[in-house]
Amino acid sequence: MTVKIAPDQVHQIVGNQHQDPFEILGAHPIQDNGKISHWAVRAYLPNADSVSVIVPEQRQEYPMQSVHNPHFFECVIETAELANYQFRITEGEHERVIYDPYAFRSPKLTDLDIHLFAEGNHHRIYEKLGAHTLEVNGVKGVYFAVWAPNARNISVLGDFNHWDGRKHQMAKRGNGVWELFIPDLGVGEHYKYEIKNSAGHIYEKSDPYGFQQEPRPKTASIVTDLDNYNWTDQNWMEERRNSDPLSKPISVYECHLGSWLHASASEPAKLPNGDTEPVVIVSELKPGARFLTYRELAAKLIPYVKELGYTHIELLPIAEHPFDGSWGYQVTGYYAPTSRFGTPEDFMYFVDCCHQEGIGVLVDWVPGHFPKDGHGLAFFDGTHLYEHADPRKGEHKEWGTLVFNYNRNEVRNFLVANVLFWFDKFHIDGIRVDAVASMLYLDYCRKEGEWVTNQYGGRENLEAADFLRQANHLLFSYYPGVLSIAEESTSWPMVSWPTYVGGLGFNLKWNMGWMHDMLDYFSMDPWFRQFHQNNITFSMWYHHSENFMLALSHDEVVHGKSNIIGKMPGDRWQKLANVRCLFTYMFAHPGKKTLFMSMEFGQWSEWNVWGDLEWELLQYEPHQQLKTFMTDLNQLYCSTPELYSQDFGQEGFEWIDCSDNRHSVVSFIRWDKNKEDFVVVVCNFTPQPHSHYRVGVPVHGFYSEIFNSDSGKYGGSNMGNLGGKWADEWWFHSHAYSMDLCLPPLSVLVFKLDQEKTEEARKAWMSQT
Repeated sequence: MTVKIAPDQVHQIVGNQHQDPFEILGAHPIQDNGKISHWAVRAYLPNADSVSVIVPEQRQEYPMQSVHNPHFFECVIETAELANYQFRITEGEHERVIYDPYAFRSPKLTDLDIHLFAEGNHHRIYEKLGAHTLEVNGVKGVYFAVWAPNARNISVLGDFNHWDGRKHQMAKRGNGVWELFIPDLGVGEHYKYEIKNSAGHIYEKSDPYGFQQEPRPKTASIVTDLDNYNWTDQNWMEERRNSDPLSKPISVYECHLGSWLHASASEPAKLPNGDTEPVVIVSELKPGARFLTYRELAAKLIPYVKELGYTHIELLPIAEHPFDGSWGYQVTGYYAPTSRFGTPEDFMYFVDCCHQEGIGVLVDWVPGHFPKDGHGLAFFDGTHLYEHADPRKGEHKEWGTLVFNYNRNEVRNFLVANVLFWFDKFHIDGIRVDAVASMLYLDYCRKEGEWVTNQYGGRENLEAADFLRQANHLLFSYYPGVLSIAEESTSWPMVSWPTYVGGLGFNLKWNMGWMHDMLDYFSMDPWFRQFHQNNITFSMWYHHSENFMLALSHDEVVHGKSNIIGKMPGDRWQKLANVRCLFTYMFAHPGKKTLFMSMEFGQWSEWNVWGDLEWELLQYEPHQQLKTFMTDLNQLYCSTPELYSQDFGQEGFEWIDCSDNRHSVVSFIRWDKNKEDFVVVVCNFTPQPHSHYRVGVPVHGFYSEIFNSDSGKYGGSNMGNLGGKWADEWWFHSHAYSMDLCLPPLSVLVFKLDQEKTEEARKAWMSQT
């Protein structure tokens, strides 16, 4: 029996113009009297000289004939059933045997999947789209799926087909999803998508849902299986799920992995089994330097952070990005941990090690914009798919990046599933969402005439706000006990309020106002501070309006702003004292805490994304003393519930005196959650010490001086109160009792009522009377 296919159908395949090549290629049944008696098998195999079909059940081969094109082949096989046949292909002097991709209709992507994705409600779409190892009819391979509704045709490119878009043409399913199962592929294959628009223009794109990419400047995606890592953090995850993080101490070490520390390029990176792994050499680094791998960072960074006493590590974005100078904030691979430091499994190992040491992991997440790089999301299918077509809504001209179209269900689904993905696959403990204000306001950094209003004529981006609510609502539904932190610099209401009362649903918000007030205050000469007491006190008027996090971040130590110690006035001793004073006030102030790397030891120079931190400074005593101070401050904070358990309500804070601007002194009380225990904090923001400075307290007894930022062990003048003070029956500051204190220069003192010593004194007095 001979069957000839129509020439125009062949030309559609040869010209890569058919949206469902399964209609032509593969095996097609031929019926005789209502029963299948033969199969017509067709294949388009560029570069093939001859092809035959191997039928394992029959142990026969059937030669194929060229039809209408030298590389389009067809044959008819007499059999009622035909499964898992193979092609024997001769190309010049080479011969190979392959399975036919068009013999496999993969069941991975269901109609329900497509429906939920079109609604924007497929919360694990990353398990369906992208590249996934799969076994179909007993044959192992890789399933590829990509969303590109406006493409004319899409092909999978890779080393396996010599990057020839004619060889693996994908089939279009509902809602613009394209798919293809390619047999005999596995983990480690490099691939991209060749996308043609309606005009035939070709775009080679990385996989938006790809789990791994080549180290830049290469841009191919890599087939990866994320389900093979053996996690050992079950206890941590269970405890997290059943706890309220806002009632715990949160002290965050903000870190950029690519510039914390480098290794020698001549030193190979070691794997746990003794093997070595490829490392990334970067031309911008100092000669002979390379990045540390995730596993090396686990061995060096985690013990360092634990020694300092931080509770969390926050990583600047580690999703794949092409340009080091963006610090990770211009993401092209939203589902791929950057390959600069190793594989996805290596990153899992890093997170797992953090959890073993009792340290949480936060990751910066960037849903506000993406770069225009040709291999990324920009103009993905030849149209403005992920971004708005109107540049007044779809572009940040100041940053040179594009804005997601939050109004499109599939785009919103891409982002919502992405945030869940990092918690699901990598067990992270929280996100810090970058540049939230740029998402919420349509006129953000735009001049008059460069933006369009919302449907009500306002400047608010309602779709972005709805997206953030959806993302946070789902995040806390799936992963209770985690953190979602907004970097939001405006007065948008209820950012950290729950979505069910109209909030954006974050559980923390960076207090940008506090940061600006503090840096302005501490950068001025102490004599002038008496005229700016409001900088210190103003945050207390609003600290309970949101769940605030106090952050001194990477943004404050770049672009000519100087590092923290360089902002301070005075000689070197005063600069260091000011730093200790600022940090202690920060940790005594209501709100969770974040400090950028290098601040803990007083780096002088600005942060350089291509350089190491100035670790050599630790050979000098003042910088070693500052590091000791930071360790003790974290220990004080984490061991004193009064400083963290009541961060977000008015009940946790009480001014003793905030009006002594003449001396630039403030004093206040921090209460614990039960309003029973408290600490007294007294701050002197000038280099002038004060003796016999009286401060009112609510209870009679002995107050131990549990922390003194001016201690000699920190490089201070070592003034203080000889371990503590008794309260006198002397009405002061609206309290029945008060202490006569010595206030060291540029210092913060923390006192706590010593119940045991007070009770001993009471008993001694009773026995005498």
